[in-house]
Amino acid sequence: MVQYSTLRFIFGDQLNASHSWFKEDDQQDVLYVLAELKQETDYVKHHLQKIAAFFAAMENFACALKKAGFNVLHLTLDETSGSSSLPTLLTNLAKQYHCQTIEYQFPDEYRLKQQLLDYTKQTSLKVNAYDTEHFLLPFNEIPQYFKKDKHVKMEFFYRAMRKRFNILMDKNNEPLDGQWNFDQQNRNKLKQSDLKDIPEPLCFSHDVSDILKRIKKHKINTFGECNETLIWPTTRSEAKQLLDFFCKHLLVHFGQFQDAMTCQSDYQWSLYHSRLSFALNTKMLHPMQVIEQVLSSFKKQHIDIAQVEGFIRQILGWREYVRGIYWQNMPDYASKNTLNAKRTLPDYFWHGKTNMNCMHHAITQSLQTAYAHHIQRLMITGNFCLLTAIDPNEVDAWYLGIYIDAIEWVEMPNTRGMSQFADGGLIATKPYAASGNYINKMSDYCKHCSYNVKEKETDDACPFNSLYWHFMLEHEQRLSQNPRIGMIYNNWYKQDESLKQATLKRAKWCLDNLEKL
Repeated sequence: MVQYSTLRFIFGDQLNASHSWFKEDDQQDVLYVLAELKQETDYVKHHLQKIAAFFAAMENFACALKKAGFNVLHLTLDETSGSSSLPTLLTNLAKQYHCQTIEYQFPDEYRLKQQLLDYTKQTSLKVNAYDTEHFLLPFNEIPQYFKKDKHVKMEFFYRAMRKRFNILMDKNNEPLDGQWNFDQQNRNKLKQSDLKDIPEPLCFSHDVSDILKRIKKHKINTFGECNETLIWPTTRSEAKQLLDFFCKHLLVHFGQFQDAMTCQSDYQWSLYHSRLSFALNTKMLHPMQVIEQVLSSFKKQHIDIAQVEGFIRQILGWREYVRGIYWQNMPDYASKNTLNAKRTLPDYFWHGKTNMNCMHHAITQSLQTAYAHHIQRLMITGNFCLLTAIDPNEVDAWYLGIYIDAIEWVEMPNTRGMSQFADGGLIATKPYAASGNYINKMSDYCKHCSYNVKEKETDDACPFNSLYWHFMLEHEQRLSQNPRIGMIYNNWYKQDESLKQATLKRAKWCLDNLEKL
């Protein structure tokens, strides 16, 4: 048996080939380990494509390290079935290979960080932890920007990051073109004439049949669809191809249509979105690498700044922002439920069969591709859960499980905070509640729906309309004082009393019959 002094463990979301670990000279005494673990497949019910993509990417990363001359041990579920947890696996491997030292990169999920901290205290082995060298804001600087239980406005954080990294800034340290944010220009609906121009997305073709057999063999509880051919990038090279494709074909209209939705295109699931989140969150791509290539395209292709700023805001601003919120507020953040939401997630979240066309498309797309863009997540499924008071624990679990890019540090603040307002406003200054009017404004879903988006109280009225007013009245004491939405209540007070009562009656029926909607 070959012996090593040091075992370095790599998680499935730490596939960073540029890490300083791999730049050290003498590596003969170091064993790198990547492992498929049931504790990682079973802590929440995952989409089948998500597990397949992580396993495939881990295997490819292990192969790449081996080709580069490193000592690598890639363990499948078959080989880790005897280890009930990560600590057990580490202890067994250290004993097997006579390792005196265990090393790992800091996990991006609280549960894993605590698990490894507990292991460090209990083991007789020497344990060292390292930064992942991925995020733009160093972990130890998070407290400089975020305070526990304190609201931090994302826009101010984003501006600070723009200045810090000199992104889209002029020579006088002012925002390029004199404007920090072009969000108002990035809310266009796709017209019928726009649909024909939507590019076919770049998809890959990976045979994951062996992985699917392994998942079935070990009785991993999954949901969603997955063919034997996987479309997602599972190598650094493919991730770079996807980035190239985005910059060349999609960036030019990204901002313009980033909030748009349609059900009338073969490419309705991808539109002008980069779909780089899985590659970024597994660290196959570095955020600054993405930003720099987008900026290069901005200069070379003369792309409108509104397209570029809208995208960079997601990477430099929002992505770093939610990470700061997560780490500064965990573990308490995971139990926040300010609005006391308690209802159970309807069954159609698991199969997509509902008469609400917007919900049908957003859910079905998610089940088919393990992907939906941010407005589908926030203003369709998220909005529905907010209006119907679904338990944030159930909403969290669904979002964390269904999306290929969902890792708790990014999923939880987006879901429990931004979408469900369960954190009481730590992230959002108002709940993102909307009636069917918003959905109709940003999509063509309503034109093909069995419900009438113009009605509030009739039997065929769009459920979002009555549910919206029910939600607003349910939380009137809290929300009427909010300067961003308080004036909305005047619209309700002006309505005829009989219409108001009929609207609330319709809302009650919808809430009592969620499964029938």
